[in-house]
Amino acid sequence: MSAVAFGTQKIKREDLPKDGNLCEYCTAKCCHYIAVPYETPDCLEDMEYIRWIVLHHNATFFKDDEDWYLLVHTVCEKLQDDYRCGIYERRPQICRDYSFKNCEYDEDWTYDFYLETHEQVWEYSEACYKSKGKNIRSPKPDLLPVMA
Repeated sequence: MSAVAFGTQKIKREDLPKDGNLCEYCTAKCCHYIAVPYETPDCLEDMEYIRWIVLHHNATFFKDDEDWYLLVHTVCEKLQDDYRCGIYERRPQICRDYSFKNCEYDEDWTYDFYLETHEQVWEYSEACYKSKGKNIRSPKPDLLPVMA
């Protein structure tokens, strides 16, 4: 057991001792989301489905290269307050297979393409899939009269 509590002392990946575990310096980023590959949308109907998903709390989309992902911001129910796994010896296989050697410990969580609101999805849909002469947005409202 380390003298310093998990996640309270950040180090650079390259400064990790030879037999060290990077998880001891992390706030369990990998336990705070689920990223699932998502079929690349190719029509307006696909984007409407994505817009519906994004209307649900904590659901966003990003692209890595040309691959789409559904990203759900949620915390694993077994993550403890000290950032350790509460079922470490019985954790799911996906957690066992995950390695800190290729994790996002030192990444800044910025994406070149990221949709987090239904308005963003709508704008992207309109730009990419709008039919000529059709607009998926509501018409602009009339301007309010100016009082003299």
